[in-house]
Parts: sequence; C-alpha cells; structure tokens
Amino acid sequence: MRTFGTHGPVNPKDHYVVSRRVEIAEFIKRVKQGKYIVIFAPRQTGKTTFFQWAVDALTDNTDDTYFPIELNFEVYADYPASDFYGSLYKRLYSEIERVFNRRGTVLSKNLSGFLKNTKINDHVTMLEFFEDLGTFLGKEKLVLIIDEFDGIPRDAVNGFLHALRSIYVQRSLHKCPYSVGIVGVKNVTQLNLNRSISPFNIQDEFTLPNFSLEQVWELFGQYTDEVGQTFDPEVLESIHRQTAGQPFLVNRFAQILTEEMHIPKTETITMIHFSNAHIEIREENNANLSHLMTNIHRNPRFKTLLMRIVSYESGVRFNPRDEIISELTTLGVIGKASDGMCEVVNPIYQYCIMQAFKPTINGLEQDYLTDDTDFLDYLTQTGEINMEMLLDNFQNFITRVGYRILQVPDTPKEFVGQDLLYAYLDQFVSIIRGAMFLEVQTGRGRMDLIIFHNGHKYIVETKIWEGKKRYDAGKKQLSAYLRSERVSEGYYVVFDHRDEPEPRMEIETTDDISIRSYVIPVIQKVPT
Repeated sequence: MRTFGTHGPVNPKDHYVVSRRVEIAEFIKRVKQGKYIVIFAPRQTGKTTFFQWAVDALTDNTDDTYFPIELNFEVYADYPASDFYGSLYKRLYSEIERVFNRRGTVLSKNLSGFLKNTKINDHVTMLEFFEDLGTFLGKEKLVLIIDEFDGIPRDAVNGFLHALRSIYVQRSLHKCPYSVGIVGVKNVTQLNLNRSISPFNIQDEFTLPNFSLEQVWELFGQYTDEVGQTFDPEVLESIHRQTAGQPFLVNRFAQILTEEMHIPKTETITMIHFSNAHIEIREENNANLSHLMTNIHRNPRFKTLLMRIVSYESGVRFNPRDEIISELTTLGVIGKASDGMCEVVNPIYQYCIMQAFKPTINGLEQDYLTDDTDFLDYLTQTGEINMEMLLDNFQNFITRVGYRILQVPDTPKEFVGQDLLYAYLDQFVSIIRGAMFLEVQTGRGRMDLIIFHNGHKYIVETKIWEGKKRYDAGKKQLSAYLRSERVSEGYYVVFDHRDEPEPRMEIETTDDISIRSYVIPVIQKVPT
C-alpha cells in the first residue's frame, strides 16, 4: 500500500502524489521555447520531485528530441571552484551515459572518445565543452536541470552564470544547452555576492505554487480510493486553510490522520480527529517547523517585523528590495498578499512564530484568576465553555495587573495584550483538554483563535485598535466569518494602546449572529 511521503522526493509507485500535470505542461512548454528557467522556493515545497518528473517526461519523449541531464550542486557547498569544475565534468559524463543506458543505446565511438579526452577546469572550458558536445548530439536538444543550485561554490557563481548567458545570447552559433532549469532556495541576486548586475538576467522565472484545495482533494482522494476510508469535507478544507497547501505540511497531516492516530479504516475522519492532528503537528519537531524556528531566530530584526505583521491590520508594505523582507520571503516565512502587503504564509507558521516569541513564563500567570476561582469554573454543567465569563475575567485581569504588563519579559509593549490573551486562553484550553488553533483571515493583524471542546467551536478574534473605522469593519468581517463557519456567536477583543483609551464591552446581534466585543485598555508606560 502506498503512503504519504514527507522525506525527500516522492513517486506515484510508493506514495500518494499530486500529479502537477498543469505545472509540468507549462514547464515543458518553456523548455520547447528554449527558455533558461529558474525556480527559487523554500525547502520542502516539492521542487526536487517536480523537476525529476519533468526530466522523466523529457527522457520518455518518444521522438528523442530532448536530451535531459540532471545535476545536483548540494555537495559542492564547501568546494573551491577548481575542484568544482573537475567534479562537474565527471558528473556530466556519468549523466550522459545514464541517458543512453536508459534508452537502451550506447554512446557512439566518437562521442565516447570525446568524453574520455576532455577536461573542464573553469567556466571557459565548460563553455567549450558544451559547444563541442552539441555537435555530437546532432538534432537532439540538451536540457540541463540543476537542483540545489545555491550549493555552487561562491567563487564559481559569476563565471558559471556568465558562461550560460554567453551560450544563450549567441544561440545562432551555440545551441547547447538548448534549455536550462535552475532550482534552489536563494535567488540569483542573493547568490551574486559581489552585488554587481546579475550575469543571468536572461532568466525566465517559474513559480511552483503550493497545493490548491482541488489538489488536496486529489491527494486524499487517492487514499480513499485505495483504502476506502473517507474524510469529512470540512477536514480537507481545514487542512488546506491551516497549511495554505504547503506540500510537507499537507502530507504530514495525512500521515498523522491515516497512520499514526490508528483511526479504524471503517470510520470517517472528522474535525475531532483533525483537531487532535493539529495539536500533534504544531507541537512536534518535524523537519519543516524546525527549519522555520531556526530561520526566524537568525536575525533579531526578524522578530520586530514579524510581530508587526501579525499584530497590525495596517500591516507592512511588501518591499522585495528590503533586505529583511527579502530574506524572510526566501526562507518561506512571509509572502506578498493580494493587496501588496506582507503576510505570514500560513496559520501554522503564525502559531509557531507566536509560540517562539512569547516568553515561557510571563510572570502574570498567578494573576489570571482571583483567589476564589478556577479555570474549570468556566465550564458549564453540560461541558460547554462559558466564553462570556472567561473573557470578562480576562478583561478584569488586565485591569488588575495594570502597569505590570510592561514587565513581561521579551515582549514589545505594543504586542503584550495579544500575547497575554493568547497565553491565557492557551492555558485554559490545556487544562480543559481542548484544542486551540489560529485562523489567519488576512494573513496579518486580524487573528482568529479557534477553540474546540466537546464538539463545540468557539471563535475569538483579536486585534490592536487602529481607529473606529477598522474596529467597526472588524465586526463585519467576524460576522461573515462566523456565518461561513456555521457558528452563531463570536467574540471580538481589541487592545487599545492610546493615551486616552475608551474601554467598552458591547453585544450586537444581527439576524442570527451575535458578537460580544471588548475594547481593553493596555497601559503603555508606568504611571507617575
């Protein structure tokens, strides 16, 4: 039986896969046009698998028009350029033989002699090698695919790219390689360490998107067809929303639900199962989230920018020329929203970012409750959460602690209100053995906390006060979201940092939707 793959390239024989038919067709189209194609995307997004499939499609071409060679530069990270070119020659030789063997043919005597008697010492002899190789291939068009390109030695980058550019711009004379595909994490500008004009300005950018909702259905549908186990449609929609289709996270959700939770195969996988899988995936140290944590701690300036993005609806304008924004984009942490602003790419990442930057102990835990209360007091006799009492107590807690919120360690004062609400609800949910996760409706500023307990769903939206217009608009947004989630009651918590805040608690009911709103003043300086 096939499985869901999360380690390295996947294949249809051993794994459930998203076919990527449209994307492969688009790539092949560009190859036929002789493009020099680049794709730079974060790790574990399916790049290697995609290009292996593209190479297979070209190799299996019945008319043998294309001669695809696949290379991987990952092992060259610490190589000097001189050793790099010597090894590159050996790998090119090996790959050429592999293509012939796969076709069931042998190298001609002349081609074999050429390969045995040729050396590549630098980018100039590499250029000459390709020029000569083209004469032996005849009408066949060499397609060169280079994976993990950012492993190329630093002192080889410019020369290597200049050689490829020279071939491209003199195509009437040199047609080998006919097309090039470069795959990596860093883009060419970031690799061009001397900051000069890029020698590879002939590149054709190719985007390999995350899985669409339809592709998530395709992936899980293969499992259902083979095993017979079905999924509540809301589960697949929630997986897509929480991951934004990130391939590793989608497949990891699938592994947990179908292999590790031991759900009987005759039982439909429901939102209760999803909630448990969500807790598991966000609290484990899987490779994807470990990379995320390592990356966001690389630079202290990342924290300020990320907290600004997740806390303010007004957000941060996406500027690809800003070094911090560019690096976080390359790392796959943020992206450009449809309105041109920065956004965290999916709710699971936002949850992990908040966890990473909130203090383990904020020093106010003992003040969450008064002496005569307990978190279990906020459960009704029927096991439901009394959200009104729970949030009323939080509002009173902020008043009780006053300026002491400014003493919470490692938390900028403008974000402390949201951090404390999150920590407060997180502790409550842990005690009652519920589940809480984020729904990031805009990718920034507006954040919905979703609590699951005993089959009930509770939605709390939180943001920072940015004016009455945004405050009123937020209630309308929450109302629409509650309808989409088929929930009749919602809670809206806004933190007011102004010198003269306007605290309030109000309840509004429109049609079948009720929203309980709080505006909570947050002290920004110690009173005199």
